Amino acid sequence: MFTALKASAFGQVTVLSKTTFKESNTGLAQGGIAAAVHEEDSPFLHLEDTLEAGAGLCDIDAVDVLVREGPERVRELIALGASFDMKGGEVSLTREGAHSHARILHAADATGEAIRIALVESCENNPRIAMWEDYYLVDILGDSTGRECWGAHIYDNRNQQSILCRTRAVILATGGAGQLYAHTTNPPVATADGMAAAFRMGAEICDMEFIQFHPTVLYSQDSQRLLISEAVRGEGGRLRNTEGECFMAHYHPLQELAPRDVVSRAIVSEMAKTGSDYVYLDMTAIPNAVKRFPNIYRSCLKRGLDFASDYLPVSPAAHYTMGGIKTSVDGETAISGLYACGEAACTGVHGANRLASNSLLEGIVFGERIARHGEEIMYRRLLPEADIPALWQNETLHVPAASGLSPSQVRSRLRRIMWEQVGILRNEAQLKEANRQVEELYLQLADSEDKVSYWEVINMLTVARITVQAALWRRESRGGHYRTDYPAPEDMRWMQHSGFVNC
Repeated sequence: MFTALKASAFGQVTVLSKTTFKESNTGLAQGGIAAAVHEEDSPFLHLEDTLEAGAGLCDIDAVDVLVREGPERVRELIALGASFDMKGGEVSLTREGAHSHARILHAADATGEAIRIALVESCENNPRIAMWEDYYLVDILGDSTGRECWGAHIYDNRNQQSILCRTRAVILATGGAGQLYAHTTNPPVATADGMAAAFRMGAEICDMEFIQFHPTVLYSQDSQRLLISEAVRGEGGRLRNTEGECFMAHYHPLQELAPRDVVSRAIVSEMAKTGSDYVYLDMTAIPNAVKRFPNIYRSCLKRGLDFASDYLPVSPAAHYTMGGIKTSVDGETAISGLYACGEAACTGVHGANRLASNSLLEGIVFGERIARHGEEIMYRRLLPEADIPALWQNETLHVPAASGLSPSQVRSRLRRIMWEQVGILRNEAQLKEANRQVEELYLQLADSEDKVSYWEVINMLTVARITVQAALWRRESRGGHYRTDYPAPEDMRWMQHSGFVNC
């Protein structure tokens, strides 16, 4: 939406949402948005922290863009109506894991929602932006060479009909792949649709072995679990095992403020030691915790937990996809007219492990840079309308099994396979078995009257296969990718990115 606002200066923009504009990972983001806006902080220090968290695989040019342009983009968000907490007449800043300074702007514990509301209202009030809900991206329309994007095949879910859109450019801001995993903080819409569509078109998909598992997610049997913000530990929350022991000092000098991959593995280790499915997050010593985290408090109360007096049972869950569609720092893919930004894209800014609260910043920084191509995009010709149907007829997403498994059955089995075999800890035997099972599921998938569910599962299977292959390829451990059979990083051989292209 930030990109749409910027691009509207050059022409008409249409923003599609597969459900409603209320359902997104942005709206669920609790902790905040990172930017070096305080006089004691600097973009250079923010860059250092990002590179350190990224475990050697960050693209330094992309990180430099992020940290230098971030403060100005945040000021633009504020001008659009995003309201952040204030203290003493200045923006209130907190610190999160792996940050050396307090640089996280927040709106209580609902920062993403404050940003989402401001952007939706701004877009809805812009006469050059059309907002379409319940429209699903089926595929990108391009020529047989795979070098030009001419539009998109979309599906009107309300009226159950396909629409072929001619456009001068397509910008994919379709989010990550959290729904590949049985336990995730992501909403049901996070099914890697944009990544899969770009891959089918011929774009490169990079670094998919790097999945970030958020360490502190409220333990439950829900498929989408409640995130307990990183900011909780930034404000003094402590992790305890089920025997009541604070354990993070055994794993990292920063203890609770260690990078997310370190904390997640530490929790898995403690769970194995105690035979429990969770550890505890102790918030009882945080001053004014209820006021600082009102939404988390209300959500916990609904589940019978009062964090003012109770320890919260937490365990890791899939949270963020570091990899995605390979782009330049201007959001360009290798396909003319096709751009990507946000979690769907891979600029290299996160490396092997995203620094907390850099994701919202990434979306607006690199989304804005796409809009700088506005004049160039408007000079691209529109493909003649008569030529569009031929591009659609060439589409082949999947040949369904004559009789097999329904999309819901495949989805459930796939998520369990990915959690058990391609999770926080992996090894070659698990990954090869996952690869075999994912391929079987692809062959067993039957068609369905619910077209969106069918297409979503195709996309999930496609990106799951890439994720497994990338994890098999990288025979080392780095950031969000940990191989128990190759537990150490090996810079001489593996200081490089994975990349997969549909041949």
